[in-house]
Amino acid sequence: MTLQCGQRSLSLDTPQIMGVLNVTPDSFSDGGQLLSRTGILNDQLLERAVQMVEDGASILDIGGESTRPGAAPVSTQEELDRVMGAVELIAPRLDVILSIDTSTPEVMREAAMAGAGLLNDVRAFSRDGAMAAAVASRLPVSLMHMSDEPDRMQEQTEYVDVVTDVKAFLEHRIAVCLTAGIAQDQILIDPGFGFGKTVAQNYQMLRKLGEFASFDLPILVGVSRKSMIGAITGRPASGRVVPSAVLAVMAAQRGASVVRVHDVAETADALSVWQATEGEL
Repeated sequence: MTLQCGQRSLSLDTPQIMGVLNVTPDSFSDGGQLLSRTGILNDQLLERAVQMVEDGASILDIGGESTRPGAAPVSTQEELDRVMGAVELIAPRLDVILSIDTSTPEVMREAAMAGAGLLNDVRAFSRDGAMAAAVASRLPVSLMHMSDEPDRMQEQTEYVDVVTDVKAFLEHRIAVCLTAGIAQDQILIDPGFGFGKTVAQNYQMLRKLGEFASFDLPILVGVSRKSMIGAITGRPASGRVVPSAVLAVMAAQRGASVVRVHDVAETADALSVWQATEGEL
């Protein structure tokens, strides 16, 4: 399968790496590294983006609002300033697909006009105006499951069966997308690891990730440095690089087309070794 991401195309014949670029003060792993009180740290942001592309990222995911558990929302203008500052810095300089991690219609529209290639919405385009903005952009969309808003989602972890219930949610949102006019070959799905799930539920979803292949759509998985790793290893976010790469390979083995990661080089190496073992050199 090939995604048409604006002016760029992305082959999903092999798993692709999405590098995380958070221009936020409070993201759980890298908050504040690329943003100060006075705005985006342009030199650091561009250096990080260049390194990720050199290390093997085919997509850079830019986020201007933290969605970590307990995160508070930001104003539309503040999110716009952060995201557009990053897009306008990177788009003219790097040959890479820019994904926008947002649920805000205004951000979707502005980023699409500025050269973004993918819209990645943790709320699955359920916010007022978001679906219309996605349709107008003509860009691929990623639909993620989240049980509630970030400040409440970890209070909403009751499922009859987490895999079955998440699949039912995604099935509904896919139908909404198709009805709105988004083509099926422009939709990705994301089970939403860490978003309103317990540690056990996260690992159950990863173990049964292959069941999401029934949609016949590309699967995006984001498990990098998350608390599901910390709960097992006892390590802080900065110490979860190796297990994050392990989980990325496990996700790819179970059908993930895109893995969203903080540590691109380590993930690329892990995927290369797995592919060599599978005879895909």
